[in-house]
Amino acid sequence: EVQLVESGGGLVQAGGSLRLSCVISGFTSGDYFIGWFRQAPGKEREGLACISRNDDFPLYGDPVQGRFDISIDKRKNTVYLQMMSLKPEDTAVYFCARSPWKTLVADEYLTWGQGTQVTVSS
Repeated sequence: EVQLVESGGGLVQAGGSLRLSCVISGFTSGDYFIGWFRQAPGKEREGLACISRNDDFPLYGDPVQGRFDISIDKRKNTVYLQMMSLKPEDTAVYFCARSPWKTLVADEYLTWGQGTQVTVSS
């Protein structure tokens, strides 16, 4: 019933920008947070950003380095990750996920999307 669907990934050259979208459906009770994570092959998932469904102050992780912005459009039930100044090391599968808490700890997110591939070429 609860679904998170990512889109917007693709191939981009280093220095370029990309906007990822996460469409949310099936949430009917309580407050929750939406986080963005990424995972490269053979590596652990990295927490990038987290925002409340009610659009409070977002939380950002160290890998962002000031280059990414998270936002929510409540009318569209969509959370965005705007990525700027992309680097080859940003290449990964990007996931959105739901948590009851404001956190960037992957184990505290119990509902995940399927991911969207971002590839940054140099």
